[in-house]
Amino acid sequence: MGANATSVGVLGCGSMGGAIARGLVQSKTLDPSRLVLFDPDSSCTEDLAELGAQIMSSAEELAKSAWDVLVLAVKPQILPDVVAPIAGHLAGRLVVSIAAGVNLHTLEGLLPSARCVRVMPNLPIQVRSGATAIAPGPLATGEDVSLVQELFHALGSAQVMREDQLDAEGAVVSCGPAYVALFIDALTRAGVRAGLPAAVCRDMVEATVLGVAQTLLETGEHPRSYLERVTSPGGTTAAGLYQMEPLVMDAAYAAVDAALARTQELAGGK
Repeated sequence: MGANATSVGVLGCGSMGGAIARGLVQSKTLDPSRLVLFDPDSSCTEDLAELGAQIMSSAEELAKSAWDVLVLAVKPQILPDVVAPIAGHLAGRLVVSIAAGVNLHTLEGLLPSARCVRVMPNLPIQVRSGATAIAPGPLATGEDVSLVQELFHALGSAQVMREDQLDAEGAVVSCGPAYVALFIDALTRAGVRAGLPAAVCRDMVEATVLGVAQTLLETGEHPRSYLERVTSPGGTTAAGLYQMEPLVMDAAYAAVDAALARTQELAGGK
C-alpha cells in the first residue's frame, strides 16, 4: 500500500502530532479526508477539521475507526494511561509511537500483538524539513517499515535504524533544533555586544545558518571541508574559530550526554 492510499490516525495533535498531520496534507502525501484525529483539546484540531480531516470525539472512537497507521503523539509520561483503555482495539494493527524514552519492549507490553514502530522526529517537520529516525518492532513487516518511512520522508529526512541507536538520535537530532536556536541567539547576542542592532543581526545570522545548511545539503560537502574552505589562514575567521571550537565541541558532547541521561530517566518513569 502506498502512502497516498493510506489512512492515518493521530492520537494527540499538539506540537508534534499536529505537525505530522499538517505536513502529510501540505505535502500532498495524504488527502485530508484520510486523516482521523483525536485530541482532548479541540483547539488543536480546529484547522485540520476545516481542511477536511475526520475528528473523533474520544480516543476509543479513534482506536475503533478505519485507519491503516495510528500515530501515538502523546507525552511519554501519560502514554500508558492513554493506551490502556484502547489496547484491545489496536491488536494486530500498525501503531507508530513518537514517545521519547518509551522503548519497543514497553510498547509491546502495553499493546500486545500490535505491529509497533518507534519513530523519533524533530520539530522542523513543521516546515517539512525535519529528521526522523525509525525503529521497527519484531512484529512490524518490511511493508510496514517502508510505509512509515514513506510517510515521514514527506516531512524531511527519514532513516531506519536499530532501536539501540534511537535514543542517541533523539539526543542529537530531536533536541537539535533547540541547540541550533540557542546558537543563533548566542551569535546574535554577541553581535549586539559588538554594536549591531539586534533585529538586523538576528536576521543576518538566521540567513547565514539557512544558507550554510542549504549549501551542505545541496552539495553534499562535509562540514569540516566547508569550514576549512571559508577560513583564510591567519584571518578573522581563524581567530574566531580558535576560541569557539573547543567550547562548542565540549558543549555538544555535554548536551548529548545530558539528553541521553534524561531519556533513560524517562524510560524508568522518573
